[in-house]
Amino acid sequence: MKAYFKIIIFLFTIVFTSCEDVIDVDLQTAPARLTIEASLDWEKGTTGNNQTIKLSTSTPYFNTTSNTGVTGASVKVTNDSSGVEFIFTDQNNGEYTTTEFVPVLNQSYTLEVIYNGENYSAKETLMPVVDIKEVNQSTEDGFDDEVLEVNLKFDDPKDEDNYYLFRFKEVGDLLAEFEDFDDEFANGNEISWYYEKEEDTETKTEEFKPGDVVNIDLYGISEGYYNYIRILIEQSEGVGLFSATPVALKGNCINLDNASNYANGYFRVTQVSRRTYTFN
Repeated sequence: MKAYFKIIIFLFTIVFTSCEDVIDVDLQTAPARLTIEASLDWEKGTTGNNQTIKLSTSTPYFNTTSNTGVTGASVKVTNDSSGVEFIFTDQNNGEYTTTEFVPVLNQSYTLEVIYNGENYSAKETLMPVVDIKEVNQSTEDGFDDEVLEVNLKFDDPKDEDNYYLFRFKEVGDLLAEFEDFDDEFANGNEISWYYEKEEDTETKTEEFKPGDVVNIDLYGISEGYYNYIRILIEQSEGVGLFSATPVALKGNCINLDNASNYANGYFRVTQVSRRTYTFN
């Protein structure tokens, strides 16, 4: 009996000792890249003059550095038809701002960022968006017929290709959720869209309940940005059993002086329709 007891102790010792082994994870490393967050969003009903572009640098996976804002860069956006330039002023925290931007629907704009002696450039067209004509709630369209969802409706324009980005963010949540849509099979029709939150103990996500407030943004986006954000959303949702392996996703910001040193991020110019809904 004593010998049996000693064997058990020996086995437990092996188990607990093995749990203390240090595992070195060999992660791929890459040089720090300039990251450009240049989303010039014109909210319907406003002038759209106030805009902000954020510059930072990418960091290794386990790097805990929080201050990666880039200062000292030169940032401007040019109206490609008129040649008018909008200079974005360095706020010395990674943000560059202007109060003079003039948005024009279907107008092409060019972003220029000069950083560390290299010139980054991107071109986009300001896409229009229709109004959200109705917002309501139900339990009919989602995966769970007992869970509240928010619904919105809008009319897709006829005889033209349109691409949309939805942004949903409950007041009090840290992060927003994004969904994309193109009108290939719904051109010219009334579009009904719903958003439902699923209970998730790991992320501490709770289902909608009466009294919750959700902010809804509907963006009109270009085909190029649609292709970019669609892949980004898929990758952000994780890799499943039958999912493709995530790859480095390049935006539209090109380094004119050194093509291999491209920037992360995307330059987009959009019109956005916004609504706020309170569940009852």
